[in-house]
Amino acid sequence: MNVLGRLQQLGRSFMLPMIALPAASIFLSLSVLPWDRIHLAQMADYLALASQAIFTFLPYIFAIGVALGMSGNAGTAGMAALVAMFIYKGITSAGNPDIEPTVMIGAIMGLVSGLSFERFKNIKLPEYIQFFGGPRFVPLFVSVFAVIFSSLMVGASDDIQSGLIRLGEIVDSAGGFGVFLYGFIHRILVVFGLHHLLNHVFWFQVGGYTAPDGTVAFGDLPRFFAGDPTAGSYMAGLYPTMMFALPAIALAIIQEAREDLKPKIRKTFLTAALASFLTGVTEPIEFAFLFVAPYLFVVHALLSGVMMWVTYELGIRHGFSFSAGAIDYVLNEHLATRGWLILPIGLVFGIIYYVLFRWAIRRFRIPTPGREEGSQLDEWAGDIPYRAPLILEAIGGKENIVQMEACITRLRLKVSNEKQLDINALRNLGAAGVIRLGGGHVQVVFGTFSELIKEEMNKVIRNGQSQVLFCSPMQGRMMPLEDVPDPIFAGKLVGQGVAFMPDKGELVSPVKGTVLMIYPTMHAIGIRTDVGLDVLLHIGIETSKLTDKGYFQAVVQEGETVMPGQLLIRFDLNRVRKASKSLATPMVITNSDMVKTWRFAPFKAVKKGQTSIMSVVLAERDGGGRSDD
Repeated sequence: MNVLGRLQQLGRSFMLPMIALPAASIFLSLSVLPWDRIHLAQMADYLALASQAIFTFLPYIFAIGVALGMSGNAGTAGMAALVAMFIYKGITSAGNPDIEPTVMIGAIMGLVSGLSFERFKNIKLPEYIQFFGGPRFVPLFVSVFAVIFSSLMVGASDDIQSGLIRLGEIVDSAGGFGVFLYGFIHRILVVFGLHHLLNHVFWFQVGGYTAPDGTVAFGDLPRFFAGDPTAGSYMAGLYPTMMFALPAIALAIIQEAREDLKPKIRKTFLTAALASFLTGVTEPIEFAFLFVAPYLFVVHALLSGVMMWVTYELGIRHGFSFSAGAIDYVLNEHLATRGWLILPIGLVFGIIYYVLFRWAIRRFRIPTPGREEGSQLDEWAGDIPYRAPLILEAIGGKENIVQMEACITRLRLKVSNEKQLDINALRNLGAAGVIRLGGGHVQVVFGTFSELIKEEMNKVIRNGQSQVLFCSPMQGRMMPLEDVPDPIFAGKLVGQGVAFMPDKGELVSPVKGTVLMIYPTMHAIGIRTDVGLDVLLHIGIETSKLTDKGYFQAVVQEGETVMPGQLLIRFDLNRVRKASKSLATPMVITNSDMVKTWRFAPFKAVKKGQTSIMSVVLAERDGGGRSDD
């Protein structure tokens, strides 16, 4: 595995245990309510204890979370990490009672457990001790490691603790400029999904604080919730970005969209803006301009750093359990210092962002969604079960997937062959962006629906339904069959399917199959797939009368086996346009009774040979079995 790929996996693993932190924040906020007024005075103590328990056992949560993330959710790795933490606690308590497990220790145990699982899950031992082979060897190995590691930590813990505190002092000595650098680098790393690594250092390692009860908290986030008045400098400055700057960008994109596309763009980006404002999920907006204007993203990263610098210099200290959205802002305001100043600062920078992005989009003709050259986003959240097979095909099929995980906003994949990825198809299917990290490691940004998409893809893989996937037979715009200006095709009397409005005079095969027939005028061709589906491709409407050989030219013969994307017919686009009723080209399955369900990609612009534009699941045969691909 290459370095970026391993870091990507590690970053996702660090994010997994943080899912528990919002509960701690909510419990702590609820504990300050006047429960005694409804005769539940003890509830305040219970809620405070619940919050404290999560932070107390946070190292154990990180150990299990990192182990699961590094091993593909292997329970054996999680158990090994937990056993290692128990061993660490037992040995260090006996050797030096002042030593307490930290998040860093949990991360180390989780990392070792996850890597050990990947290394030893298939290990073979001599037959008489093979019981301890395979995954069962992992807890044994990690336990031995934990004993050695814990013994060393007994002697080195004081120096390490002093080092962490000293590191915090060094970082703090950089003042506002250090916070600026953090903010800038944080936004740049978001592109690669590696920002969790940076966050882990600053949020859970840098700086120490001894609470009144004697417990020591390390890192900006635990120190903030432990009551350290100096903590929160690496979190407060993120609030203006999430709550104001990104929604302002979304508003600018909406305002600069074409009038005919503005309603659709407004719906999509208002949802994205609300997600950023409330929960701090920013990728759907950031990826809308990242790939078309990377220089503008650099400006955005610089401004994010400036916002962090400003909040630091004004003495604002605020924190969060999950991300810098309005929900966390309200929940944790009672712990903040001068937190109210975030609102006017955010409003000012929101206006700056809105003016800057509207000017840049218009001045440099940036093809953001909704522009003439831009991508057209659509509302598709409810369509996930239908698009999942198409997304799977655009990735290259289940055979191309080595590993698949999902974080909050993106699918994190390792594929066998990156060349099998159809980037354009993935974008048409809802991806905001595709990032290649090398070594087969790929991230596909689908926003907050990524986890649902992964689950639906896993269902498709597990079910193994017999289905046929279609690629685009031409370059142009995909359209519903009902929009074809012909009652026979629009009424689906010939068969069910889709249609295309071509931009180029080439027709290619949408499937693997055998050419059944070519009409004498060569304006239509029939293909039978390996499972017996009969596919008719009909170029234009009322084109059967075009008998002149200058209109159409077939480059295949009847009986010939064709592959997806293989050229079938060339045609003179301009001549056919002038001589026919319409260029609309239906692609229908004439024996539609063989099909159980249909799945269609969004009706957008497509490229010739583009994968994942239509998928059908075959109906059961009379004998009860399913057809094979």
